[in-house]
Parts: sequence; structure tokens; C-alpha cells
Amino acid sequence: MYNYEKEKRKIFTEEGQVMFLSVRDKVNDLLRQSGAVRMQEVISGEKGDVWTMLACVDRLIELREIREITGRDAPGQHRVFVSNQE
Repeated sequence: MYNYEKEKRKIFTEEGQVMFLSVRDKVNDLLRQSGAVRMQEVISGEKGDVWTMLACVDRLIELREIREITGRDAPGQHRVFVSNQE
């Protein structure tokens, strides 16, 4: 089962930072194109552990770069995000 606090630690490794930057860039590109992005499109084509990818997106939320607009009951791949920039 996905646990953000556990997976978050992986983001701060060398490999995790590379993944985080890739995910962040992809999220920003998709947001520029459509204004909203679904988790499924964020992780599509990325290489590596899916739970770490989820943690990268949750870290973007934690940093207030994006915000989630779906409810807590949304399946992970169907979570939707928008920019938190005004």
C-alpha cells in the first residue's frame, strides 16, 4: 500500500531527485497545455517505481506548486491536479 512518508525519503536520493525533476517538468508541461493534469498522464512513460512517482507528485502538492482537485476517494491514477500559481 502506498505510504507517502515512506516513499518521500526516496525522493531525496540522487535517483529520486532525477525522477522528481522529470515528474515536475512533465506536470508543468501538461498544465501549460491543458490547465489540469491527471496522475495517469503524469506517470505514463516515466521510468522507475510508480510509488516514488506518486510521492513526487505529492511532494509538489506539499511544496504548494500544484493542488489536487479530486476527492480523497479518487483512485490514485485518476487524481487530478491544477497549478497552485495565481
